[in-house]
Amino acid sequence: MYDLIIIGGGPAGLTATIYAIRKRLNVLTITMDLGGKTNYHLKLPWIQDYQVIRGGEIISKFKQELEYLDFAHKLDQVTAINKIDGGFAVETQTNNTYEAKSIILANGVSLRWLEIPGEKQYMGKGICYSAISYAPMFIDRDTAVYGEGELALRSAAELSTVARQVHLIGPISDVMDTDLGEKLKTAENVTIHPEYHVTKISGNEYANHVSLVGPDGAQEELDTECVFVEKELLPNTELVKDLVKLDKKGRVVINNINETSTPGIFAAGDITNIYAEQVLVAIGEGAKAALSAYDYLLRYN
Repeated sequence: MYDLIIIGGGPAGLTATIYAIRKRLNVLTITMDLGGKTNYHLKLPWIQDYQVIRGGEIISKFKQELEYLDFAHKLDQVTAINKIDGGFAVETQTNNTYEAKSIILANGVSLRWLEIPGEKQYMGKGICYSAISYAPMFIDRDTAVYGEGELALRSAAELSTVARQVHLIGPISDVMDTDLGEKLKTAENVTIHPEYHVTKISGNEYANHVSLVGPDGAQEELDTECVFVEKELLPNTELVKDLVKLDKKGRVVINNINETSTPGIFAAGDITNIYAEQVLVAIGEGAKAALSAYDYLLRYN
């Protein structure tokens, strides 16, 4: 039986793994890939790596170390987690079962695909899922935000502080009477397209054009230098929905030391109800979760 099984190999999972190894725990990380969302980032002609705070160097170091320590990770997909005497049993897609005294959930979130032409072709090349990460790179640029609810408004508001033009597109009418909505209504560089939907994203090497359709069937064409898709991400919590407490968005609820509602199960990163889906935040949360799991094992095992 392992001391600790970590599910997920993104920033939170990799950090937790390295911390657990340093603490001399018998640890196993099960993940479909190593690096998670750090394997993907926005590419545009004027964006240089040094301009974006990524945490990539840290994760690259952890990734290389774990690749060398092949006994500490399995490239596999977890299909079930069950309570057993003295811990938990983790089943995988390859019909293997691993037992552990404790678990760290760090398997992140999934994108909500738009399912429109051009989306996958231009992913990371003019289509971005994080205004909070990249807005400062769009000084005097033309941008578009396609999303829903408060998330879309917040992204458009941040872009409006630097961009030349922001097109806010989507089913956002229900939140336009909020303080943020009122601010955007009066912003000179923001054009609002309420209840419109993006039907196609096109371009050359990079995405630079968006096709829209309105609630009455009216069509519009917009030129833009980046499309920010701001829809709520989907936490990968189907495995644990009956095992730990989730919030209304389906995220794992944790306390300030990354404990879940189930003793012995910890969680870190985007899968949890913390603030900001950021690599550096996930790195810190992964370290906290590993230290918390270590303390749990010291006390109870």
